[in-house]
Amino acid sequence: MIRTFLHFLSLLCLLLAIMAGTLDSIESVSSSSVVMTSLGNHWQNLDVVSLTLAEEAVRNYIHPDVWRWAVAPLLAQPAFAVFLVLSLLFWMMGYRRPRFAGRFSA
Repeated sequence: MIRTFLHFLSLLCLLLAIMAGTLDSIESVSSSSVVMTSLGNHWQNLDVVSLTLAEEAVRNYIHPDVWRWAVAPLLAQPAFAVFLVLSLLFWMMGYRRPRFAGRFSA
């Protein structure tokens, strides 16, 4: 059941990566230059309040430097790349190697 949930998260992240990549490619074609929107810009365009709340929560409950050293560089990366990496990680966590001798071996 956990494996199915991890594969579902992988699919969801893959769909988000495709959506972010499609938006970036449409914007790149319309502006005639390469555009790669960062994850932070996407999050800020969707909901500024939740971004501010997340920053305050990390600074208050974890450590003030965690936002600056770990989260901010992640938010500066292109959104499609972050979601592709997350998709790969979730798929790898849910992967199960096939049995060596087969399913119905003695």
